[in-house]
Amino acid sequence: MPDLSTVSNIDDLRSRARCALPRALFDFVDGAAGDETTARHNRADFDRYGFRPRVGRDVSTIDLSATMAGRPAALPIALSPIGFAGLCWPEGEVLAARAAARAGIPACLSTNSIASIEDVARAVPEGENWFQLYFLKDRDWMMGLVRRAKDAGYRVLVLTLDLPVAGRRERDVRNAFTVPIRPRLATLAGTALRLPFLARSTRTRFRFGNFEGNPHADGFVSIAKHVSSLFDPSATWEDVARVRAAWDGPMIVKGLLHPDDVEAARRIGVQCISVSNHGGRQLDGSLSAVAALPDMVAAAGSDIEVMLDSGVRRGTDILKARALGASGVLIGRAWAYGLAAAGEAGVDKAIELLRDEMTNAMMLLGEREIAALTPSHLTEITL
Repeated sequence: MPDLSTVSNIDDLRSRARCALPRALFDFVDGAAGDETTARHNRADFDRYGFRPRVGRDVSTIDLSATMAGRPAALPIALSPIGFAGLCWPEGEVLAARAAARAGIPACLSTNSIASIEDVARAVPEGENWFQLYFLKDRDWMMGLVRRAKDAGYRVLVLTLDLPVAGRRERDVRNAFTVPIRPRLATLAGTALRLPFLARSTRTRFRFGNFEGNPHADGFVSIAKHVSSLFDPSATWEDVARVRAAWDGPMIVKGLLHPDDVEAARRIGVQCISVSNHGGRQLDGSLSAVAALPDMVAAAGSDIEVMLDSGVRRGTDILKARALGASGVLIGRAWAYGLAAAGEAGVDKAIELLRDEMTNAMMLLGEREIAALTPSHLTEITL
């Protein structure tokens, strides 16, 4: 198992992941759409906000607990759904769910997982398990996934709306990235140089866990072909309402950046939204998540919970999101880097790093409880 004692932040885990994975797979995890402008802004726009710390306060104990989707969590963090995470490490989705359960936070399983809904539920019955759903052309199969998630004990449904088609992720195009990984000469050469990954891959089941038996998901396919063959670009808010009616638990609508869409969510009884641009992997040039957050919080008012997803790499990012009105954040690449670097221990490390950074920053900010953070703790600065 890799030694993580010298890993000091999420970017260190990213460097470890780059060394651990074949280039095509690392680029799939790390890459974004187009010129990757939105992905860069997701990070850079957190720097638009500076803290206003207070001093002379008792910060001997720090409370980072939060309530997300109606249930308390030890940290204001949930693991965001990552497609094909099980390629980064065998049983990757199961390992991530275990790490999240130990940390007392939710883990959200992707529709495009290697492990199935049932695999994760059986392996981590004690976890706060969420399931992420895309709109599928095969609505019977889609609603079957909803029923399977409910039957398996998943508490929250996360419906992602910003993927009617796959964004043009040029790294994947250049690498001709497929799932399973197509044995091209360049891919084989890159994999051969990463012997630990190659050894672990003998234990990986190359499959679409939630689509076994669906003929559209069989064989070697590119990510773009997988999305275009299965996902439905015709879905509307009326379709969202039908899913809302079929799910009797909390539902989060993910992928919103426009305040008008908050009102659409309110009309159909959605209790929670996630402000997200899919980590910059869809429409390049779209607004960063943190830049959109204040207007989305204002539109949500007191009756809709707001979470943030996209760009979180630091504990201070999480504190800024909380101060701007988010109940919590979903982290994606951050835990995927940890998984690729060291499996379950790497996911533990990613969560630990963010927890420690939040604790340190809260003490220096002069606040004991994360619930006390408000916009008054921040000021906009000119870069």
